[in-house]
Amino acid sequence: MHPKSKPVIRVWDLPTRLFHWLLATCVIGAFVTVKSGNPLWMEWHIKFGIVALALIAFRIIWGFVGPRYARFTQFIKSPATVRQYISGNLPALPGHNPLGGWSVIAMLLAVGIQAFTGLFVSDDILYQGPFYNDVSGPTATIMRTIHGINEYVILFLVGLHLLAIILYTIRGKKLISGMVTGDMPVALFEPDSKPARDGLFVRLWALAIAVACGFCAWWLIVRATSSGMSF
Repeated sequence: MHPKSKPVIRVWDLPTRLFHWLLATCVIGAFVTVKSGNPLWMEWHIKFGIVALALIAFRIIWGFVGPRYARFTQFIKSPATVRQYISGNLPALPGHNPLGGWSVIAMLLAVGIQAFTGLFVSDDILYQGPFYNDVSGPTATIMRTIHGINEYVILFLVGLHLLAIILYTIRGKKLISGMVTGDMPVALFEPDSKPARDGLFVRLWALAIAVACGFCAWWLIVRATSSGMSF
């Protein structure tokens, strides 16, 4: 380590970081393609949505079997703990804070609902989700309604997320660089804080899960193609 560099601690493992940036890419890609006004871009909208759903599935699994700071048990806390955090009565620990942890759950839920309902949606012109033909008309209408309303929920949550990043950056806690490198300054946390595992085994384990989720995404895209969407 360079003598002038500040000591850091590994907080975010590589699979968690890749998930974060890939999901952000899918959300942005899905939003841009659906708002482009070009019907031919809708095939990419569906692809982004299906990949996002696979990423959500990966993150749910990783939340149970991943390294310490990726696990739900680390950042899903009771309302009482959240209140303690807001009042400043909790020690600073690596990973998502109690309030941020619930925002993560909200984002996963909102994007998951959006991607799931998209599987049953059609514009009645050029494209349709892979399961549109497997449900009744009223069910498809309900899914489409939820899909439309939930878009605003996602935009609201993204706005809060960006605002939180700005506020933490002003306070000297650079969340973006931490999610890029995986490391955060040790000085931000309690002295006895432990680093997250991020070795070869962790990455191979994540790769195996990602391959399984990726296969499911590929199957859904193929099904969407065969059900009427032309790629």
